[in-house]
Amino acid sequence: MSDSNKMVVYAALLGNLAIALVKFVAAYITNSSAMLSEAIHSVVDTLNEILLLYGIKKSQQPANVKHPFGYGRELYFWAFIVSLMVFALGAIVSIYQGIQHVRHPEEMLNPSLNYIVLAIAIVCEGASWLVALKAFRQVKGQQGYFEAFRRSKDPTTFTVLFEDTAALCGLFIALIGIYLAHQLNIPELDGVASILIGIVLAVSAILLARETKGLLLGETADPQLRNNILLIAQEDSAVLSANGVLTEQMGAHQVLASLSLEFEDHLQSDEIEACVNRIEAKIKQIHPEIVALFIKPQTKKVWLERMKGRLE
Repeated sequence: MSDSNKMVVYAALLGNLAIALVKFVAAYITNSSAMLSEAIHSVVDTLNEILLLYGIKKSQQPANVKHPFGYGRELYFWAFIVSLMVFALGAIVSIYQGIQHVRHPEEMLNPSLNYIVLAIAIVCEGASWLVALKAFRQVKGQQGYFEAFRRSKDPTTFTVLFEDTAALCGLFIALIGIYLAHQLNIPELDGVASILIGIVLAVSAILLARETKGLLLGETADPQLRNNILLIAQEDSAVLSANGVLTEQMGAHQVLASLSLEFEDHLQSDEIEACVNRIEAKIKQIHPEIVALFIKPQTKKVWLERMKGRLE
């Protein structure tokens, strides 16, 4: 796991931790439902960053007899738990709190305190968001943002970016809701803002859960990696045909690959072994993230028959 990814999580953790307590104090003093939802949101985000850091640490454990391909999916598991926490502790609690405030509105006290806290929170969350956005841009390259999100195999950066984006949206919703509730003397609007914050969190949580679930269950590696494996194998003089390759992402930087090759008919067993060693060495030199490469000798016809009806 790169240091830049850890920096993204640490930046988000410090930002959320710094403003969570202040939001609770402001919510208590002003009786604002939207501010209370924001305080809960900050606590959830803080816990999420702690879980992501734990997942990063666990995913870096070396392979052993029990887990021969490493612990890469630990990060995927904890990222999935984060998405569930955003939904359960963030979205549901915010919506419930908003409904209660709409049903039983309370007069807002000293709204200027809310404005100050929200302004500070926007600055803190904005700084964290910029760090996450910069890291995500470096990873996405020429891809669009949504395409990069769908193709990303490292949930760390896009999870924090989603959280921070949802947090900024929530802060602006809270700001507008508190302002309108005070200016129009309609305290129910404060509760409506809380409900809207919960909806934003729910949408964010569903998108995160969908993506991390796919990673947790096992997704194919980047198409470029598969193309490189086939190209390297086909270039070897002992290979008649590089039939195809199946890959599975085992972690953010851990890939399992199975390669089907048809060797030249005249080769002896020691020549095939030497060919396999050459191909494996060249592939791992370009893609060190491949933790295991299995090569199966078979004809192209057999490969095509077995792959019929299966999506690569």
